Formats: sequence, C-alpha cells, structure tokens
Amino acid sequence: MTGTTTTAARTTLVHTTVESPLGELLLVGRASDTAPGGTALVSLSMPGQKGGAVVQGGWVRDDTAFTAIARQLDAYFAGALTDFAIEYAEGAGTDFQRKVWHALDSVPYGTTTTYGQLAAGLGLSRAAVRALGTAIGRNPLLVVRPCHRVIGADGSLTGYAGGLDRKRRLLDLESA
Repeated sequence: MTGTTTTAARTTLVHTTVESPLGELLLVGRASDTAPGGTALVSLSMPGQKGGAVVQGGWVRDDTAFTAIARQLDAYFAGALTDFAIEYAEGAGTDFQRKVWHALDSVPYGTTTTYGQLAAGLGLSRAAVRALGTAIGRNPLLVVRPCHRVIGADGSLTGYAGGLDRKRRLLDLESA
C-alpha cells in the first residue's frame, strides 16, 4: 500500500457512501491539497462494524470529494487493483495504535500475517500481542488499511471489526 498521511488544517469533515460487495461503505475525509481528488481519508467503515464511524452533525455530504477513492475501491473489488494510492488524514488514535496501523500497510496484497509475526516485526513482546490486536480492531480504515490480512497463529480467522464473513470475503478476493 502506498498510503501517505497528512495533517490537513481543515476541521470540517466530508462524507459519502459507496456501494460495495461488502455493503454500503461510509467514507469520511478532510480536504487536502496533496491528495488525489483533494480529499484525505479519515475513515472507511461498513454497516454493523464494531466501533465504525457514524455521520455526525457538522459533517458535509460531498460525493465528488471521494471520486478518486471510490474508483480505486471499485477497481479493488473487481480484482484489478492490488495497491491503494490513497492519502490518509492523521486521525484519532494513540501513538501505539498509529504505529500498528502503519505496520498493516506493509502486509502485501494476497498474503496474510499473524498477530505474533506483526508484533515481532514491530519489536513488541509476546505479552503485547493482545494490545496489538486491540489496536488492529480499532483501525479506522477498513479494506484500504488491510487489517483483514492478519490471522491467528493457527491460520484461523479472528477479530475483524467488519465481521468474520467479510474478512473471509476480502481474503478470498485477494486469494490469500
């Protein structure tokens, strides 16, 4: 993934929804002078997602702000895109969570890793694997920041905020 992070000054958030094979996705963003289409993604969530974003008062619906992102999502779900080029706005989260979220970006399309392997790659102790799992569960950018590629040490599907059925569908799409 080639996502980059911005700290755009604009505080008004824009949002839209796009249809996908996983259901309607809610995209939330912030204006950015450097992002394709002018919008840096703050959140991508889906219906029924544990801890997913919900449209708030003060947010502005702007379907055109997400045209470039929606095109990439369509291409991904069609099997024609394996690497997103989306700018992310630095959102909420602790330093530890952001460190874990950035590590997810290094898990290649079509592969999986385990929670333990990801923790080891970050230099975390075995005792920190649970905290790593909690941070992954709070990933605000489902699909584009590939937390679905993290599985249990025994190969089982565990812990996906969008639901295990959707995790399986994403991994099947990627043939992982």
